[in-house]
Amino acid sequence: MDSSMIADRRRLRRKVGFWRVVAVLLLLGLALALYGFLFADNANRRPHVARVTISGLITDDKELLERLDKIKDDDAVKALVVSISSPGGTTYGGERIFKAIRAIAAKKPVVSDIRTLAASAGYMIATAGDTIIAGDSSITGSIGVIFQYPQVKPLLDKLGVSMESIKSSPLKAEPSPFNAASDDAKAMINNMVVDSYAWFVDLVADRRKLPREDVLKLADGSIFTGRQAFKAKLVDQLGGDDEIRAYLATKNVSKDLPEIDWNKKSTTPFLLAGAASQILTLLGYGDLARSQDLTGILPQKLLLDGLVSVWQVGND
Repeated sequence: MDSSMIADRRRLRRKVGFWRVVAVLLLLGLALALYGFLFADNANRRPHVARVTISGLITDDKELLERLDKIKDDDAVKALVVSISSPGGTTYGGERIFKAIRAIAAKKPVVSDIRTLAASAGYMIATAGDTIIAGDSSITGSIGVIFQYPQVKPLLDKLGVSMESIKSSPLKAEPSPFNAASDDAKAMINNMVVDSYAWFVDLVADRRKLPREDVLKLADGSIFTGRQAFKAKLVDQLGGDDEIRAYLATKNVSKDLPEIDWNKKSTTPFLLAGAASQILTLLGYGDLARSQDLTGILPQKLLLDGLVSVWQVGND
């Protein structure tokens, strides 16, 4: 056998070996993915306490609302724990999540678990629970509404640029970043803010069973530690996981029931990518696996549309 035939056979072996490895990885990936789907579903079919985490800026989150709706109708879910770590967000986003949680509370016990921070719309969501449990040093409160808009006219004046417009009425497209708001425009926006603020105050007064006058004293935008919020009756109890399960036990939810996270699953369209992520994690390369989650590396939305109920640090 000459050297050329030997070289050809070696190349053939390498190609066959390569495709065997690829085939094994594909089968392993499919098996892991199938395992994940089947066993996750089976876990959710047995009686359990569901936990949903709401973190970051609150917006009109369709996926979260659909998830909450599934929890409401799932007979295997005996109770819900809503863990909140959020500075707030859009008032409308908070309103929709609040109503979705209240719909669940009509059928099964719901505990609001205030973690590091649940302010503004985050606190709004917390009030939807049957009880609110916070840590001693948690941050909460900031009951209020804000409407912000940029003003770039001074900059445009320095650049010698102007923006002209023809409007059907003076209040159309107001307030505008290209000109100072008129008194009528400011009055229009103020009326919206005041109305939304009144709705927020009434909601807190109703859910916390407090006189509206008392809520108004707290609803000046102030934030509170968990200890302060407990004294002000904005939360029901100080504690953590043990206190949550103890409360649920009073609602005939056994402490022996497992707690299952109903958090957002990866929506990657590539099954192999998800399987490869699991393989990398098993091999100890979790950091690489997490790179498939773009939400971890992309910045959160910086500008929120509509009225905003959010606690902002460092703004005068």
